[in-house]
Amino acid sequence: MITVNDVSLNFSGQTLFKHVDLKFVPGNCYGIIGANGAGKTTFLRILSGELEPSTGEVVISKEDRMSVLKQDHFQYDQYTVLDTVILGNQHLYDVMKEKDALYEKEDFSDEDGVRASELEAEFAEMGGWEAEVSRLIQGLGLSNDILYSEMSSLTAKEKVKVLLAQALFGKPDIILLDEPTNHLDIQAIEWLEDFLMECESLVLVVSHDRHFLNTVCTSIVDVDYGQIKMYVGNYEVWYA
Repeated sequence: MITVNDVSLNFSGQTLFKHVDLKFVPGNCYGIIGANGAGKTTFLRILSGELEPSTGEVVISKEDRMSVLKQDHFQYDQYTVLDTVILGNQHLYDVMKEKDALYEKEDFSDEDGVRASELEAEFAEMGGWEAEVSRLIQGLGLSNDILYSEMSSLTAKEKVKVLLAQALFGKPDIILLDEPTNHLDIQAIEWLEDFLMECESLVLVVSHDRHFLNTVCTSIVDVDYGQIKMYVGNYEVWYA
């Protein structure tokens, strides 16, 4: 759950929005709409914790894991596609890398053995990740053959799909997506629609794609120069 309490943001002397009180609950997909420059992406950045509001607070349980669709297409160029997707769950990635590093040690000690056993047990509890990576990659229209390719070798459109797979990976409690359908082909958009409609996570998505919003959203959040209001129902219900 995300609770927004009396949030305001002043940007360069201008009040972008003020006194926002909203509650976002799991199992729903909220479409964030508004004119260009109204503050949609900025509001998403506040929810993610990337940007501090001028007043008020955003309350999220420490137990909830949030995943955000990355916008920097060069951020993971030094990683393989597989590692990039797994980084959607930082804890899983850290466990995997620590475990691998222990087994690569030439002076593997008894203490290392104990730690490796602990990591193996934790890693097993998070099992199924290999199949999930393949499902996401193939669902978005990419081949498993690229899993061990470096991100730097991919085309711009392929990178977009891998970063989207990263955001969806590992069953996050909260998913924040800024224009996720940009540069996607029709088949990938349809797959994403099906994924989000079956998803139990709390999803917030900024998009200008009306059909996409109509398909996946349970509520609409309208960012309109100074005010942010929520409407129950999809885009078509409120903006027909």
